[in-house]
Amino acid sequence: MTMTETLETIHDLVERADLATLATLTASTPRPEISELLDRLSPVDAAVVFRLLPKDTAIDVFERLEPAAQADLITELAEAEVVGVFEALDPDDVVALLDELPAKVTKRLLKTLSERQRTATAPILGYPQGSIGRKMSPEYLIARPDETVQAVLARVRRDEATYETIYTVPVVDSSRTLVGIMSLRELMRAEDSDLVAAVMNTPVSAPAYDGDERAARRCLDGGLLALPVVDREDRLVGLLTIDDAIRIIRAAEDEDHARAGGSEPLRRTYLLTPVRAITKARIAWLLVLAVSAILTVQVLELFEATLAEKVALALFIPLLTGTGGNTGAQAATTVTRALAMNELSTRDAGRVALKELRTGFALGLTLGALGFAVASLAYEVPIGAVIGLTLLAVCTMSATVGGLMPIIAKACRVDPAVFSTPFISTFCDATGLIIYFTIARAILGL
Repeated sequence: MTMTETLETIHDLVERADLATLATLTASTPRPEISELLDRLSPVDAAVVFRLLPKDTAIDVFERLEPAAQADLITELAEAEVVGVFEALDPDDVVALLDELPAKVTKRLLKTLSERQRTATAPILGYPQGSIGRKMSPEYLIARPDETVQAVLARVRRDEATYETIYTVPVVDSSRTLVGIMSLRELMRAEDSDLVAAVMNTPVSAPAYDGDERAARRCLDGGLLALPVVDREDRLVGLLTIDDAIRIIRAAEDEDHARAGGSEPLRRTYLLTPVRAITKARIAWLLVLAVSAILTVQVLELFEATLAEKVALALFIPLLTGTGGNTGAQAATTVTRALAMNELSTRDAGRVALKELRTGFALGLTLGALGFAVASLAYEVPIGAVIGLTLLAVCTMSATVGGLMPIIAKACRVDPAVFSTPFISTFCDATGLIIYFTIARAILGL
């Protein structure tokens, strides 16, 4: 049975209130598949399925869901069910879920947390959204430099269930300053009598106020199972586990892809997202692009006399504006990704501009030669010369501007994906037309 068929079957069983058959179906379904089903079911259907799951299965399945799906499910569950789920979640997962919920619901649910959960969650809630402190786990195993390996391993065996991960063990001194790091494998290979100071390695860490995406990439690029998170005095405050790092990067890439296409990312799958939410995700970008269109009209009005004398010039406007916008978008996408991967910094603006200038010139030379040949055959050589030179100039300009925009955005502490796309569309359309008609006037003597 395919995923679509299973979803339709579940919806039909819920509609007919055939809970016995539905319970049998979910009992034979692996937990990862149940999580995927709940992600794609409507909140009402998902709540019915969730209530039929055994407690242990329900908690495991809930932890696997995306925060947006968890939030929608929470709104459909009774308060008693919510309390049970909340108590079983790790503190960082509780914070991620609270960030998805409306403020009124968040306040109500915070009151349901036990003293233990409230104590563990409060420090994470104190960090700003978007920081790695907001995504770290405060439940971790630590070791002291003067401890023996045997003592640490004994603590691992005794309290393993208390910690989110035991595969990475930070080493701290008496003031909780991070001084080293060990893996569980290194502990297992060491002699019981060895001191931790002799086994530990130099730590790699991230400041708690650092951006979550930047810290997550540091974790993944370093091949770390967990990345220590420290405060401004280098005191250990949490760990970023590899599964959370992967989740952060996946969400960041989804956001970048959506914004590169002129929209905001959706919280849930497309079919579960209300029309109002989809409209909200797209409308801001369309308004910006509408401004771009108005500027383009203003430029065309300036050169109305030129168009009246040579009507054939109007036929090439979509080609030139489209080529300029696409060239700029290509450059912006490449540079935005390089910035996200820490391959570039704002200090590389000059090198990026030079590289994109040369790349745009090469692209423009190729497209310009083709445009010259086609336009000359279809119309006349002077028209072909206008099209060829305009393509050369527009590609060179658009690639350079497109490459610089993400760097300028980063320097201004603005998301490059948000800033680059609308600006490139506006700038390249208007400037491209000015270049086009300026060249046309010079060559055609209009």
